[in-house]
Amino acid sequence: MERKEIFKRLDEVFQDVFGDDSVTVNDKTTASDIEGWDSLRHITLLTAIEDEFEISFSLEQSFSFKNVGNIVDAIIALKN
Repeated sequence: MERKEIFKRLDEVFQDVFGDDSVTVNDKTTASDIEGWDSLRHITLLTAIEDEFEISFSLEQSFSFKNVGNIVDAIIALKN
């Protein structure tokens, strides 16, 4: 799975979770870049990402993500 495809799918997940069709993400996107991305929304977001990609993040991974690029790296690792 290529990063470009992952980002396309992530854009849709983020738009759904945050209720904003204008949200787009890249490797450097962080919680401070998206209004409403707090700790509770983070869990909702990770669950939606797990569902979208049919993967499961470990608890350690869930709390270690610093940006969307880290999430994409984890998706790639889990899908390979």
